[in-house]
Amino acid sequence: MPETKIPYKIYLNENEIPTKWYNMRADMKNKPAPLLNPGTLKPMTAEDLAPVFCDELIAQELNDTDAYIDIPEEIQDFYKMYRPSPLIRAYFLEKALDTPAKIYYKFEGNNTSGSHKLNSAIAQAYYAKKQGLKGVTTETGAGQWGTALSMACSYFDLDCKVYMVKVSYEQKPFRREVMRTYGASVTPSPSETTQIGKKILAEHPGTTGSLGCAISEAVEVAVSTEGYRYVLGSVLNQVLLHQSVIGLEAKAALDKYGVKPDIIIGCAGGGSNLGGLISPFMGEKLRGEADYRIIAVEPASCPSFTRGKFAYDFCDTGMVCPLAKMYTLGSGFIPSANHAGGLRYHGMSSTLSQLYHDGYMEATSVEQTSVFEAAEKFARVEGILPAPESSHAIRVAIDEALKCKETGEEKTILFGLTGTGYFDMVAYEKYNDGVMTDYIPTDEDLEKGFAGLPKVDL
Repeated sequence: MPETKIPYKIYLNENEIPTKWYNMRADMKNKPAPLLNPGTLKPMTAEDLAPVFCDELIAQELNDTDAYIDIPEEIQDFYKMYRPSPLIRAYFLEKALDTPAKIYYKFEGNNTSGSHKLNSAIAQAYYAKKQGLKGVTTETGAGQWGTALSMACSYFDLDCKVYMVKVSYEQKPFRREVMRTYGASVTPSPSETTQIGKKILAEHPGTTGSLGCAISEAVEVAVSTEGYRYVLGSVLNQVLLHQSVIGLEAKAALDKYGVKPDIIIGCAGGGSNLGGLISPFMGEKLRGEADYRIIAVEPASCPSFTRGKFAYDFCDTGMVCPLAKMYTLGSGFIPSANHAGGLRYHGMSSTLSQLYHDGYMEATSVEQTSVFEAAEKFARVEGILPAPESSHAIRVAIDEALKCKETGEEKTILFGLTGTGYFDMVAYEKYNDGVMTDYIPTDEDLEKGFAGLPKVDL
């Protein structure tokens, strides 16, 4: 029988929503390497970044010293529409697995965007509005970030231009239509509307696109359009900062019942969800106050952590964005068109890359058919249809719980459920029809991406 003292859903009250974001970099002994100017290969200054990003977001991006940064009251008020999000004890999954493990998940899908992305989208839109801008540009892969940003821009009456990876634009028309409902323009990328898009199409006719391509187009439009700036839904330090509300709430809810997780699991594409979930726990680990086993889970078809190189690389395919030192597959890497599980970015957050490089967490990759198998198992017993991205974390949470069954250990597992999968039914259809396949790039495939890494001597 479930323990009566731990409810199925642990909610904080409205007054317990975080009022400050937590900045992991303040507690890191080895700070993430600086962004480099793509023209000079020198560390970028606030002045260098000003044509691309909002001023306050630049300050957050470069802040390596302040552990806590105040959340503006207007953002706190917006958060109250859908936060605090529930921390759920997965009793039904535990029973189905017949495991002694105790499994918890932080569910971020209880808002119209369907994911955690709104936590940062509303912050970035707020700072753009505060700066007096007309609008913002961005890219989106599966569409969760674009949906969240379109909602946030609608709230602040900002124009929103979204470049959506072409394969997702075609496979996920309903996500696209949600963005348009909130007033955003959505363009499949690569497109003929930008110089970089035309160049990529000329070099790769028929390409299904990548996040790197879409980023290049969005940045080109931002820097060439007066009153616009570019915003990004993952990878950047500022995004991990905003997403720290996930982990701060999760830890506060666990602390209410004296629960300490042994294993913390998050899906990893660019790093927004993973970084947000682990932030306060990683802070304790960095300060030597506690220890946790932290696992990043990525797709086997886009394995930047597990098979990438820790090197400076362009953040976009067009090579117009700053260079970041990260685990990367090369900015020219384009995932296979049959990859349906999201997490398509070629690199990983510099902050998370440094933490991984220094041994503070581990990483594993999983094949997409096993990811969707785990997603369906979870949906059938827990009653939530999970996003394919977070189903990577579900896969490894199930695997770790089954290991506990074998050993008899009663470990406590926490994972992040980034959102719902109701706009991802083409992928679920492929899995259910038995036509989904697994693609794992060969070493030769990856070498093509590595060959394009810039030569940086620092």
